[in-house]
Amino acid sequence: MTRGVVSLGVAGSLGPDAIAAIAPAVETAGFHTLWVNDTPDGDALAALAAAARVTDRLRLATGVVPVDRRPASEIAAEVSSLGLPLDRLTIGIGSGMARQGALARVREAVEQLHDAGIERVLVGALGPKMRRTAMELAEGVLLNWVPPVEAAQQASELHSLAPATHVAVYVRTAIAAAARERLDEETARYASFPNYAANFERMGVDAIDTTIRDASELDDALDAYTGAADEVVLRAIVPNDTVEAYLEFVRRTAPTPG
Repeated sequence: MTRGVVSLGVAGSLGPDAIAAIAPAVETAGFHTLWVNDTPDGDALAALAAAARVTDRLRLATGVVPVDRRPASEIAAEVSSLGLPLDRLTIGIGSGMARQGALARVREAVEQLHDAGIERVLVGALGPKMRRTAMELAEGVLLNWVPPVEAAQQASELHSLAPATHVAVYVRTAIAAAARERLDEETARYASFPNYAANFERMGVDAIDTTIRDASELDDALDAYTGAADEVVLRAIVPNDTVEAYLEFVRRTAPTPG
């Protein structure tokens, strides 16, 4: 059975300089892709441009960019102005906070990004309608806050309809004991969002069941997730947002060759 590749995810709020300091180590360690979340205080595209300048083969991706906050036209213009390498680039998008018109908003955004020459677009999706939209129009789906069993089920459903659909799954991961409090805080924050709370209830799991909380859990969890999805993104949760903390995370989670 083909196993999914392992990638690394970091926060855009780290800033381009810090991410440029981390990216070469991510490439050397053998991670497939560097994913950077886009937030109001962290421009993922600017960070990826910095990473592109110091790497040669590392693939580059944005975590879900909410298109109600950053329209596709703005994303495409920045990709062009920054000179991001399209052959290494994946743009992840989502509908954002506005619930009304979410499917139409994502459809339009995917089309605009494709028209701008961005060939690889993944859509963040919780529900079946959005996953199907992603399967039909984009190159894949980005799952978030799901346990391995649910990831496997959703990936199987998508692959049965469209075998080429790429299914990636974001997994919040803490390796150092000192990072566990931050992981618990982030988990509680997402569990308080109505759409995520409803999804956890539907799956019959607690939010914490969708995370990796300790180094001792890493091997078994990776085995389960890489057997479920095409790509597993270890979203690094570290004790503090220093370059050194992320480099230690990279060292301790580096994929095993082969």
